[in-house]
Amino acid sequence: MSLTNGPHGRPYAKLASRMFALFCAGATWLCVTILMLLLWNVVSYGWDSLSWEYINRFPSRFAEKAGIKPALVGSLYLIGLTALFSVPIGVGTAIYLEEYAPKNRWRTIVQINIANLAGVPSIVYGILGLGLFVRAMQLNRSLMAGALTLTLVVLPIVILAAQESLRAVPSTIRQASYALGATRWQTVWCQLLPAALPGIMTGVILALSRALGEAAPLVAIGAATYVRFLPEDIVNDEFTALPLQIYTWTDQPQKGFHEVAAAGIVVLLVVLICINALAVILRYRFSKNKQ
Repeated sequence: MSLTNGPHGRPYAKLASRMFALFCAGATWLCVTILMLLLWNVVSYGWDSLSWEYINRFPSRFAEKAGIKPALVGSLYLIGLTALFSVPIGVGTAIYLEEYAPKNRWRTIVQINIANLAGVPSIVYGILGLGLFVRAMQLNRSLMAGALTLTLVVLPIVILAAQESLRAVPSTIRQASYALGATRWQTVWCQLLPAALPGIMTGVILALSRALGEAAPLVAIGAATYVRFLPEDIVNDEFTALPLQIYTWTDQPQKGFHEVAAAGIVVLLVVLICINALAVILRYRFSKNKQ
């Protein structure tokens, strides 16, 4: 007998609903508690190593003299170049597939492949970047090769997020624009993109957050783990990044390197939060302008 049928079924339904709500709330608070404990452990372990000198120093073979300046600058360069490549290409691809491409078998195949590529392990993109960018295009182990490899990693995420945002725009906006005599390009540029921009920004935030924390693709293309200079030539100079530097320090047996690695994790989290906050502010402003 159904829980909702009969005079005695309704109390059981309410009890089941309340139990399910309590279960969801408990799971949420459990995850938040574990996350806070992990953050507290990392911050307390690396707090003594955090200082302006630590951020402004170069790596060293001695833990007390180690710093993250090249890794921090390298990560900022990487994330900037990755955004420069992935956002225009990803949003342009989404616009073409949603607004211009005919709905045929070819489009379906492309759509399925993009969805599958979003779940491919990042190390596979690293191997592809090694063969294509480092060796075939002879970009060496440079920032450009690293940024293009990370672009391959996040591009499917940007495309799918932009497509979902464009689909969420009411069809009445398109119809009204066409009724007023606007062309397809004018409709896309002046109506659809402003309306879909908050959702696109959300996808970009997720994509760049993933790119900032990736280490496997950079290891695959042979990025350096010990650099004592700042990259100036994005095509020829070697580079390192915060995830690589942190991984290198955690692999050392000395406790001092583990402490500076924890401090590096804190710096990486701060950079990630700042980037996300900037993107959220931009998304809020675009959403406000839309309203």
